[in-house]
Amino acid sequence: MPRTRVIFYREEDGTSRLLTWLDGLPAKVQLKCLARIERLKQEGHALRRPEADFLRDKIYELRVGFNGINYRMLYFFHGNITAVISHGIVKEDKVPSKEIEKAIERMMKFESDPETRTYKE
Repeated sequence: MPRTRVIFYREEDGTSRLLTWLDGLPAKVQLKCLARIERLKQEGHALRRPEADFLRDKIYELRVGFNGINYRMLYFFHGNITAVISHGIVKEDKVPSKEIEKAIERMMKFESDPETRTYKE
């Protein structure tokens, strides 16, 4: 099975909400999140709980826990071998619908113009 290409969603201003969110996290949490992204690259669609889960409407979450806090990175697939990470959140009880809606909106924008919506450093 080919490795999954993981990219970050690019906002209109050229930034990545995911990278901004990661920068604000404690170093150990950043490392755990990056490790989870690596697992997504390795496993792609086959990645399951406890590392990832399907939410709804083609939106998935990468799951990271640290010191009782639940961190989530929302993503979707574009084609068979590309995963696009929309953004990250700190989850309370469940992933709020508004966060899933943001990811769905980003997915639709990405699908209409993948090149413009792919973050490049």
